Amino acid sequence: MIPVVAMRNMGIGLDDMFQYDMLARSIVAGDGYRWYAEQDLATVLPYLHLDLTSIAYDPRGVPTSFRPPLYPAFLALIYFTFGVGVKRFFMARLMQAVLAASMAPLTFALARRFFPKKEFAARTSAWVITLYPMLVIYPLSLATENLFFVLVLGSLLVLLKAKESLEPAIVEKENFRAFVVRSRWFILAGILLGLTCLTRSVAQLFTFFSFAWVWLFLKEQKRALVVLLMAGMVVIPWVIRNSLLNGQFTGIESAIGYDLYLGYSPEGTGTFQYPQSLDLMTIVNDAERDNIGIQKAIEFIKTDPGRTVYLFLRRIGYFFGLERRALTYFYSNNYFGYLSTPVLASIFTIFCLPFVFISTTGIASLALIQWSKETWLMALFLIGYTAPHLVIIAEDRFHLAIVPIFAILAAQLWTTSRRSIQECWSRSKAGKFAIILVVLMILALLSTWGLELWRDTDKLARLFGPNGNQTYFSY
Repeated sequence: MIPVVAMRNMGIGLDDMFQYDMLARSIVAGDGYRWYAEQDLATVLPYLHLDLTSIAYDPRGVPTSFRPPLYPAFLALIYFTFGVGVKRFFMARLMQAVLAASMAPLTFALARRFFPKKEFAARTSAWVITLYPMLVIYPLSLATENLFFVLVLGSLLVLLKAKESLEPAIVEKENFRAFVVRSRWFILAGILLGLTCLTRSVAQLFTFFSFAWVWLFLKEQKRALVVLLMAGMVVIPWVIRNSLLNGQFTGIESAIGYDLYLGYSPEGTGTFQYPQSLDLMTIVNDAERDNIGIQKAIEFIKTDPGRTVYLFLRRIGYFFGLERRALTYFYSNNYFGYLSTPVLASIFTIFCLPFVFISTTGIASLALIQWSKETWLMALFLIGYTAPHLVIIAEDRFHLAIVPIFAILAAQLWTTSRRSIQECWSRSKAGKFAIILVVLMILALLSTWGLELWRDTDKLARLFGPNGNQTYFSY
């Protein structure tokens, strides 16, 4: 609550936030899922030259499929309850702080199921999430992650509850009513996974991994289909709506072309970059923008296929990068005024070091894990969530969704004796291999962070200089 109350009069400062706000206000007004209403053009057009002549413009705004719907709907519920006046951002942030607070008990509950014998480690991981600096201030942003983080943790927890509901084993013959009752957690898991996808479509791969986990690890083929069916029932109506809107098949969102264009642009490096981010946004028609983006990305790849490997490696660096991009943007654009070098350095250290610490120790703990059905679900989530970013587009804020998992893993290592590590090394060749592998992974991360700081030496020098708050770096 502290940053939310302290910054209660703060506006919004990124185009994503403006878009979510426009969509939410359109829903509250009863105009549907639209953006760029006539009342918003005065704010938008100085920064984004929209080609409104290409469509029959409606003053209520342009129907869109560019953004997944659940987060704008969440904002709309808050706006409907508290109004759309100047205090709407404060009320939204207040509700997001409540959501953020739920991450601590959810992390504790997950840790207790991943590692049942280590309650102290579970409590430690919950405290890490409670005090993690970026998660403390994240409710200040009007961003999908505020809802996504909670839905991800909830989905994982319900999947583990579903596994527990199968114990003791179900009798061979089971009537339909009994099947539904015993499948209630699988039904809820599917619904939560569908809602997670409607918040950020990147969750779709993990949804299929969850289906595979229930099928292969739990050996419950029918209940695996239940999970997939329920997720589909949540998602498909919106897919139908988008497809009808665009006159062609469209998924949860029509941003894949835009993201691929940014991810493979010859002027880009695999992350969100200005001014390339504006190249396609002047196109108002979502389907046209999406198709052009996909075509251009294919052209970029064909022109220089070898560059895809370079971009993949760069995206790894961006995904696991130091959490300083947002801080750099807001400070350099004078949101907080001037801060002395020692104060600014302290703030950057407070925000960057926690991820360095928990990610390295979390990775180190992988060598000591006893693999089970529960920990395999954890692994499938890490892979299923991370992989799409590495082939499309990546930013450091994207790794925040896996911070609770890293916190759980790190807490296991912190509460493990040195003797256990020695035993892992001496027990078998597999133990030695695991330790060597995690050491290499940690060295790769340290190298990534070192290269990141070296690459941005000039920018950091300006940022920490006498006029750093007025360097006006783009996001």
